[in-house]
This record gives sequence, C-alpha cells and structure tokens, in this order.
Amino acid sequence: MKISTKGRYGIRLMLCLAIHYEKGTLSLKAIANEQQISEKYLEQIINLLAKAGLVKSFRGAQGGYILSRHPKDITVGEILEVLEGSLSPVYCVDTPTCPNLDSCVTLSLWKKMRKALDEVVDNTTLDSMAQEYLEKEACLHKEQT
Repeated sequence: MKISTKGRYGIRLMLCLAIHYEKGTLSLKAIANEQQISEKYLEQIINLLAKAGLVKSFRGAQGGYILSRHPKDITVGEILEVLEGSLSPVYCVDTPTCPNLDSCVTLSLWKKMRKALDEVVDNTTLDSMAQEYLEKEACLHKEQT
C-alpha cells in the first residue's frame, strides 16, 4: 500500500501549521512556499481538511489557516483518513463480503498489517512530529556553525 501525493502533501501541510501553531494563522501561499508545493494543489487538500474540521480558515489581512485543535490532539491517522480513506492493505479487511471469508488464511495477515499501521498513525500526533522537526532543525544549525 502506498500513500498518495495528496496524503503526503496533506501531512506536510498540517505539520507546517503545527510548527507555526503558536504564531497564529498561516496563508496558503506561505505554506506553499515553505513546503515547495503548488498552491493550487494545496487548495484542494486544505478544503478537504477544513470540511473535516481539522483546520479553520480566517479571511482578511491577518487571515489564513490554523489547526482547529492543538497539535497534540490531532493524529496522523485522522489526517490520512480524511485524505486517503481506508488504510487497509486489501478491500476485504473493511468489507468482509468475500465468499472465502471463513477459509481465507491471508485475511488474518491483512488484518495484522492494518492493525500495525493504525497503531503507528493513530499514536503519532502533529505535536510529536513538530517536536522531531524542531530537534532536527536545531541539530542542522549546530552543524552549520
């Protein structure tokens, strides 16, 4: 299973908002520049995130976007669910209508894979990712001086 560009860019967009969370709103143009992603593409993604209630938008000179909740309260799993839908490796994990369901040996494997993936994304918050980002940035600045 692969996460689409929409999912990857959505995580980057949300991480950018998490890093700037204490500073207030951030324009989509600023996010696009910082993340080197097309502003048009980010518009599509931010609309989905706003409809899902993960971000808020504000109009005006000081307008832009901000996370709807603190970064510690938003998980990667929530974001990916909005942008990607199910993270199951195969269809039958979510829709157990297969005629071979009772005798399928591989189903338990797919369920274990789904459970492992859910455990990672549902226990990774934007806050923890932002902290990791800031630590890496601090290390990079130390190496450069």
